[in-house]
Amino acid sequence: MATSAHVDTFALDHLPPPEALPEFIFELPELQLPERLNCAEALLDRRVAAGDGDRLCVQGQGVRWTYAELQQRANRIARVLVDDLGLVPGNRVLLRGANSPMLAACWFGVVKAGGIAVGTMPLLRAKELGQIIDKAQVTHALCDARLADELAAARAGSPTLRHVLHFCAPGTMDPASSLEAHCARRPPHFEAVPTAADDTCLIAFTSGTTGVPKGTMHFHRDVMAACACWPPHVLRATVDDVFIGSPPLAFTFGLGGLLLFPMSIGASTVLIEKASPDALGLAIEQYRATVCFTAPTSYRAMANHLMAHPGQHDLSSLRKCVSAGEALPAATRQLWRQATGIQIIDGIGSTELLHIFISADEANARPGATGVPVPGYRACVMDEAGQPLPPGQVGRLAVKGPTGCRYLDDERQAHYVQDGWNYTGDAYLVDEAGHFVYQARTDDMIISGGYNIAGPEVESALLLHPAVAECGVVGVADEARGQVVKAFVVLKPGEAADDGMAQALQDFVKASIAPYKYPRQIEFCSSLPRTETGKLQRFRLRQPAG
Repeated sequence: MATSAHVDTFALDHLPPPEALPEFIFELPELQLPERLNCAEALLDRRVAAGDGDRLCVQGQGVRWTYAELQQRANRIARVLVDDLGLVPGNRVLLRGANSPMLAACWFGVVKAGGIAVGTMPLLRAKELGQIIDKAQVTHALCDARLADELAAARAGSPTLRHVLHFCAPGTMDPASSLEAHCARRPPHFEAVPTAADDTCLIAFTSGTTGVPKGTMHFHRDVMAACACWPPHVLRATVDDVFIGSPPLAFTFGLGGLLLFPMSIGASTVLIEKASPDALGLAIEQYRATVCFTAPTSYRAMANHLMAHPGQHDLSSLRKCVSAGEALPAATRQLWRQATGIQIIDGIGSTELLHIFISADEANARPGATGVPVPGYRACVMDEAGQPLPPGQVGRLAVKGPTGCRYLDDERQAHYVQDGWNYTGDAYLVDEAGHFVYQARTDDMIISGGYNIAGPEVESALLLHPAVAECGVVGVADEARGQVVKAFVVLKPGEAADDGMAQALQDFVKASIAPYKYPRQIEFCSSLPRTETGKLQRFRLRQPAG
């Protein structure tokens, strides 16, 4: 491959060793990518150069930008990073903000400048941000001014983070810290850094089952490979489509579905800050969106609203709806089709593989099944010894393709990648028709409403409360959200096990870690099941009482 363009070689130096990597396969003709590749240039600059600069690209609250306008903003941001903040190729840039056109411009500016984009969830607190900053040795940050406080608290304990600018800043903010003020002084031209196809362009963080975040490094070629596999072969959107959805751009599900994929075909996207089911329904109507990405929880809530209040929201513009982030219940698929007439396109992806690798289009969807391997990928169900299982038997899902797991300096690489396969942590079976059918998670990850939540991280937060002696956290089945977080709590002597205490513990967790991780159910108990060595037996907590 081409020589790296990274001056700061941190990412290159912290890749897993070659023997720990999965096998990468590039069988499709469209996966024969050049050795020099900057995915921001490929997705944005080439579109403008091809004469599509006047096409609508991205919309948001009060914003409507063409491809050329997004390019100019990204170029100014790249100029600020390089000329004002001293960024060199390979530096890591933390991005913090709700979905918006400005956040998209920041992502493209970072990548054009040869930086590595490190997206973060808007709800993360200082402790979680600090873990990410330290793990990735983040040097720069671009942050929505409304989310500045938690980042400032994290920065105080993170010496590598030297430069922070804020965007969407009120007029009273010091111009020295305003990204927009810096951009106003910079020209709208910037030649993308000629990165190597296998230079890292983003580090996507996901919580491990221990609550310690894992950073997955993806190359420029990975971004373009993801655009070449699932979108044209399964989604089959067109240049006239208007994309919309709920997942944050910090999730690779959101980054692909709401930014990379529409731009790869010259379509447009709508980025909305608040994407609750009701807000999403209103936005679909307002922008006449045609392609929607969200979690099963959201589809179910929108369907129930449509059926309870017929005619209130006009979703007639929709023509394709994509579900991922958690397993799609057959009942939710049926309910959405009953409410809208649209068959949901289901899929499973992972942060480690960047995006969807098993899916089925509308014509081939089967209730309860996820689908078949996406062109470009291979998948099979393995037993504990790493041998393929016959149809109908439950085992570990293993996948390989043009993308794969590259954890940032993390011993958990050896758990995820075995014998060249990516083991996703999901239990599946293959039915007689060759469709992959989801069974459960194989680890302690809780997937609730499309969010990945690590039980031990919630336990750690609860244990900081002065009334808590012990606790155990698991996921329990929930019709609306797939799973919800349930905490089993042993209180210290003299503490009241009542509704007031439960509410106090929930509020405490919301204040210390991202609010979506709080336990929606709390059960007080006198003791927790443990082994003789003191290890918590979470499987017993999941068993129904009786």
